[in-house]
Amino acid sequence: MTETAVPEAAKTPDRRARRRLETMTEILDLAEDVMEEEGVAGLSLAEVARRLGVQPPSLYKYFPSLTAVYDALFERGQIANLAAMRAAAEHAAPGLPALTAALEAGGHFLLERPALGQLLFWRPVPSFEASDAAMTASREMVEMQRVMLRDAVAAGQLGPGADSEETVFMLGSLICGVCTMAMANEPGVTFGEGRFTPVFPRLLQLLPALYPPD
Repeated sequence: MTETAVPEAAKTPDRRARRRLETMTEILDLAEDVMEEEGVAGLSLAEVARRLGVQPPSLYKYFPSLTAVYDALFERGQIANLAAMRAAAEHAAPGLPALTAALEAGGHFLLERPALGQLLFWRPVPSFEASDAAMTASREMVEMQRVMLRDAVAAGQLGPGADSEETVFMLGSLICGVCTMAMANEPGVTFGEGRFTPVFPRLLQLLPALYPPD
């Protein structure tokens, strides 16, 4: 059967959309580079435009404000962090092993991309509030941890009280705590090395003591 030719005009919107997406991705890549070098609050559209080789007003075709760039970076980071945690959990047994693997993968992500990690879990730009849409992956991450905690309870690894928001908050405090110490005192050290992040598995041993199995 002869393949029907697609008119060139019909291809144009897809090509334009693809090019727009590529440019937006390049802008976000450059923005992350600037944050790594100048600090998260040091991000400026003028510097991103300079690195992109355009005038600052040209960026407004893609992002209407600096806040919009931060929001896109936040969403991108949450999605990547969630994907890393899910991938790690898939190779571990359900319950505490999967939870530990997921959180350690999140720790690796934070230390490998510290500026993005700070934007996600610290408050380096006081005026920035992530949009509801950008928070979607964050909510999914919390629910994923709740499922792992329920699995741990069902497996007899933890008591019923572990399936709670309190435990999720505590887990976040533990992983962000060791990563904060590592960033502040041993910049450039990967997760699992140095003085701070290697203690994380021991910190998780607190869970059965706090929520003893029945």
